[in-house]
Parts: sequence; C-alpha cells; structure tokens
Amino acid sequence: MIKKLADLHVGQSGTIKELHGHGNIMHRLIDMGVVPGTKVNVLKFAPLGDPVEIKVKNFNLSLRMSEAKTIDVMVEG
Repeated sequence: MIKKLADLHVGQSGTIKELHGHGNIMHRLIDMGVVPGTKVNVLKFAPLGDPVEIKVKNFNLSLRMSEAKTIDVMVEG
C-alpha cells in the first residue's frame, strides 16, 4: 500500500517509492539520502505534529509535514 510519509504513524516503516516536488526542497531531500528505494522508519512527531522525525540510512532526520507530504512510501505490513 502506498501512502504519503506524513500519513504514517510512529513505528511504521516502508520504502520510499517517489518524490513529488521541485526546486531546492527536492534537491535537499535527495542530498540527505531521501531517494527511491531507501528504507524509512517514523520515529516520532513533535507535540503539535510538525515536524516528523524519521530514520533514513542509519541517521535521524526531521522533516516538515509539508515536505513529508511530497514523499510516497510503500508501507510494509
């Protein structure tokens, strides 16, 4: 099942399928290793829900919800 990264819950994981977006944000995500085929795990959300902390390639990364909504993830399980 494909979902937006922003729609996942804490503890859910999956594989990045596609990035939607443009410009500097897209390039910044790619530079940080957020590329199709990469495993991602949702670690936690800030108290008000924004940002979300994820684990990508053995490091933790915080993304704004607006950025997380541009990432399609194939959910495991």
